Amino acid sequence: MFHDFINLFYPKTCNCCERPLVDHEKVICTACLHQLPLTNYLTDNENQADKVFYGRTPINAAYALLVFRKKNMVQVLLHNLKYKRQFEISYFLGEWTGEILKNSARFNAVDIIVPVPLHKNRLKQRGYNQVEGFGKEIAKSLNANYRDDLLLKVSSSRKQAFKNRISRWNLMEQSFQLTDTSAISGKHILLVDDILTTGATLEACIGCLRKSEKIKISIATMAITI
Repeated sequence: MFHDFINLFYPKTCNCCERPLVDHEKVICTACLHQLPLTNYLTDNENQADKVFYGRTPINAAYALLVFRKKNMVQVLLHNLKYKRQFEISYFLGEWTGEILKNSARFNAVDIIVPVPLHKNRLKQRGYNQVEGFGKEIAKSLNANYRDDLLLKVSSSRKQAFKNRISRWNLMEQSFQLTDTSAISGKHILLVDDILTTGATLEACIGCLRKSEKIKISIATMAITI
């Protein structure tokens, strides 16, 4: 009853269109949910997420749930997640992605979920890592361990824009630190992030993780920019 009273005066709204949610809806209204642009990469031969890493770094598999374009509802959704403290979006997208990945032979043998980390200053400023819920929900679906202590971001990368591609990549790789090589040795790692654009950050994280031996690395993101 108290919950109903709160909702009467402070109704929960859709994180895409801001309309009030009805009883059976959570995070996103049914109308917006049906309009979200899914990639369908697990059933589509044209997997753009895989192609981002071709010729750059070997991976087992890559998947992105949604297509991100400027001014589309995915941009609104992820903006609310990152800058308006709507972290329930992360859990919602993680549960959705986990249900998809657990039925894929390329992902169902994942051992450890590792989120792309935030620098401690950014984490303090925002108060949470926007991919935490995403990774935790996928871990539940895949019966994997969620470890946010294995990969750390040890330096900021704000000044990389004025450097050439090789210099930027070297700086990016040096921005991350693997804390325990033995913990992931021989394991299948699923690296998770919010948006796949150029793949530079994920590539740097992969390079750092490969300091451990005999590991297999896959990628899952909330969205991909096309």
